[in-house]
Amino acid sequence: MILETVRPRDYNDVRHVGRYFREGIAVVMDLTTVADDEARQFVDFAAGLICGRRGDMERLSPKVFLLIPSGLAASDAAAIKAEAP
Repeated sequence: MILETVRPRDYNDVRHVGRYFREGIAVVMDLTTVADDEARQFVDFAAGLICGRRGDMERLSPKVFLLIPSGLAASDAAAIKAEAP
């Protein structure tokens, strides 16, 4: 199982989140280094992405989110959560 962590510096890095997710890779989106306004934009993007791709998103901490692509088994999602930082 593949897990990518994205720690964006600015909103231009959103393309990495989308690319990994569309490839079926679970993504930890760590927004702790971006401003709150920009973090909200990332979360809005991720919400649209998971809605359009029938995935799931879970908050791991106030500014860290796990994006789980459609088709991952529940056991895979649990393993991903255990690996997430």
